[in-house]
Amino acid sequence: MLKRTAEKHLLRLAKQYPVVTVIGPRQSGKTTLCRMAFPEKKYISLETFDNRRIAAKDPLQFLENLKEGAIIDEIQRAPDLLSYIQVLADERQKDGLFILTGSHQFELMNRIAQSLAGRTAFVKLLPFSYSELYPGSKKRPDLNSVLFSGFYPRIFDKKLNPTEALAFYTATYIERDVRSLINVKDLSRFEMFLKICASQTGNILNLSRLGNECGITVNTAKSWLSALEASYIIFLLKPHHKNFKKRLVKSPKLYFIDVGLAAFLLDIQNESHLKNHPLRGVLFETFVVTEILKNRFNNIQTNNLYYFRDNAGNEVDVLMDMGSEIMPVEIKSGLTINDEFFKGIRYYRLLNASVKKSLLIYGGDKMYKEDENNVLPYYKIESAL
Repeated sequence: MLKRTAEKHLLRLAKQYPVVTVIGPRQSGKTTLCRMAFPEKKYISLETFDNRRIAAKDPLQFLENLKEGAIIDEIQRAPDLLSYIQVLADERQKDGLFILTGSHQFELMNRIAQSLAGRTAFVKLLPFSYSELYPGSKKRPDLNSVLFSGFYPRIFDKKLNPTEALAFYTATYIERDVRSLINVKDLSRFEMFLKICASQTGNILNLSRLGNECGITVNTAKSWLSALEASYIIFLLKPHHKNFKKRLVKSPKLYFIDVGLAAFLLDIQNESHLKNHPLRGVLFETFVVTEILKNRFNNIQTNNLYYFRDNAGNEVDVLMDMGSEIMPVEIKSGLTINDEFFKGIRYYRLLNASVKKSLLIYGGDKMYKEDENNVLPYYKIESAL
């Protein structure tokens, strides 16, 4: 089993809070992380019907056997337990009493805000990061293989065929979880919507276009998109809100959390298909943006990522807002550097004096400095953040 970056933070937080909640997509490794970090704790899965039935029917009796604490998996399956956990945590006054996991971020966060406010810390766990899966000492895989396979742990732990594994993932988890969040009557239309979303990864969100292409209303498209976001299938990168007295694009950009899942939904059957694929560039961008996001979450930091684009087409792929400083990041899949690649960063530097450091992340393997810009290969992302 690979060591997760978040484990040290999970252990630290369990010494500071009575409850720690680990949230993230299905099969991102939440259960494995918690059981490895706390091997002595009792483990209860609410995916099991009997456990779920007892928890719903008699929560006090359910928790009676867990007074010494436990790992409770998929807490969103019995959310009423949270208020009883609050009472027990207050009675016991013991840090690290309960470790909870959950897969529905909005619904779960709302329930926790009501029941466990001030009593729980959060760890957001996405699928493997590149540095977790391919540590520096390992031989680097082909980039197309990385984009094709994605990062869901089960694919690597079990050495599964990515296409088969992601097909099962889509059918078993996305369709079940998403349908539990929204009332989808036409599953085939939702599957079409999912594929259209994959074709838009790395692009500015256009709800009208999504709705028109899928034959649904804008409100339905918005509802379905929210369900995908709640299930950690996609995330929305918001435009930066600082006022530069310019007309800025106000819609977010859509990204899939896992680049391999996006590739699968685009019907990419093997890594060789990526070599000249028209969407290879946006898939590479999706990979890099989510790697930056994983680095933030793995180190218990908030999402401080934005993008910049004005109505004249000037754009920076990612802005990392660190309060007193903004770090622009440009992403290019090419193997060689072109002076045009720096155009967006140079423009943004003229607008914002708080830029001290900037990055250009690309598909090659050289690391150097070009004027004020740090150029680095995709596999060195973590070293620059």
